[in-house]
Amino acid sequence: MNITTELVGFVLAIMGAVSGIWWRIEGKVKGAEDKADKASADLAAHKLHVAEAYATKAGLSEQTSQIMKAIDTVGVKIDRTNERLDNLMSARVRE
Repeated sequence: MNITTELVGFVLAIMGAVSGIWWRIEGKVKGAEDKADKASADLAAHKLHVAEAYATKAGLSEQTSQIMKAIDTVGVKIDRTNERLDNLMSARVRE
């Protein structure tokens, strides 16, 4: 088998085509990696924001408990105010 210019040209053309296809595939893979890295960074930033800004179940439960205690205290004070008014009225009636 003789190596001719046509054979060398053909082999070089095939190698060039394979290299070009490989280069395109590598470019697409690199683009996909960049998108994945950006998505990962965005997700990490969102997780950090959620951890900093949103209330935890325990914290929310504690706040709800404090609010309910305050409402109960107000209810007791209103009941005592009614008793005081009743006592005041009955004292005036006796006079």
